[in-house]
Amino acid sequence: MGITVLGATGSIGVSTLDVISRNRDRYHVVALTANKEVDRLAEQCLEHRPRFAVMADEQAAEQLRCRLQATAPDIEVLCGSEALVTAAGLDDVDCVMAGIVGAAGLLPTLEAARKGKPVLLANKEALVMSGELFMRQVRDGHAELLPVDSEHNAVFQCMPDGFVPGSGQPEGVTGILLTASGGPFRTTPLDQLFNITPEQACSHPNWNMGRKISVDSATMMNKGLEVIEACWLFCVPESLVEVVIHPQSVIHSMVQYRDGSVLAQLGNPDMRTPIAHALSWPRRIDAGSEALDMFKIGRLDFEPPDVHRFPCLRLAQEAWRAGGTASTILNAANEVAVEAFLERRLAFPAIPEIIESTLSKMTVRNADSFEVILEDDALARDCANELVGGVEYRRNCS
Repeated sequence: MGITVLGATGSIGVSTLDVISRNRDRYHVVALTANKEVDRLAEQCLEHRPRFAVMADEQAAEQLRCRLQATAPDIEVLCGSEALVTAAGLDDVDCVMAGIVGAAGLLPTLEAARKGKPVLLANKEALVMSGELFMRQVRDGHAELLPVDSEHNAVFQCMPDGFVPGSGQPEGVTGILLTASGGPFRTTPLDQLFNITPEQACSHPNWNMGRKISVDSATMMNKGLEVIEACWLFCVPESLVEVVIHPQSVIHSMVQYRDGSVLAQLGNPDMRTPIAHALSWPRRIDAGSEALDMFKIGRLDFEPPDVHRFPCLRLAQEAWRAGGTASTILNAANEVAVEAFLERRLAFPAIPEIIESTLSKMTVRNADSFEVILEDDALARDCANELVGGVEYRRNCS
């Protein structure tokens, strides 16, 4: 089976290539893509020998081309957003791992769906930005959509036999419980959040993730985006999706049924498990994950999320209820705010303030075309960037 890995140098991409390396009799890499990480992509190219390597950044592509000229001249190096789309729709690609973080992953993921490829969806922003249109593209292209996020993959594993994401509300299901670790600041006094550094926010207690998604976990915006994604994938109203704080990150999510049953998927916090499940579904393959030791865990705790501590969760839920391009605006503003925080231009508690202010200033439109969605995405980024420049949002930023 030929695979394109979108976002090969990120945490999802690295884990995907690890799973592939353990199952070389089943899978081979056709194309790898990255943004600017030349060194890592060069190493991956030498190990997996794809036909194509794509860099989003033109200068990085030229550096990669020079690096591979002597050792792997048969690998064609491409660059730019159009090349990313091309890599997702190649004829000899049987499956696409959509692992690009943020809005940048929307167009290549859409191309994979349009071409009828099985899409392993780790890029939740594609559904958050354009859920209805994206799901329509999946149906029209007769593509298969398999969730890779640990929570949604867990829900998928707990769904009735024969259920396919996007096929309608599953019979007998009365609730979806999305678990959340609570991130690194679950118990941090609120008055200390202004002094939080990017390094602290990126130090997740359980998961090894990229910087952007780590900050989203710390603010619980990640969980808010996952609520929206769950509504689209499993065709349920938001009222049936509940977030549960589970600090151990052992139960990855649960599904409630009409008869009173609750099914849960458990495992160590290792993204290779959901990746392997999605990659081989409906079979099972070696993921390289350590077996779960229940006696070592000892206990499982649960608590409701604190909406005062995590306003981003509320903002995501409100955006879903507002409909239209509200979730597009939410996602764009969050990406701008998180980037500013990581660059030390914004205090940690100002992230939700930027998002809420952007939502209040923007006009929500009907999300009836990708042109409208991309326009509102750009407008929201401009608005959020202007707000980030305001002195009031930079207080106590270190």
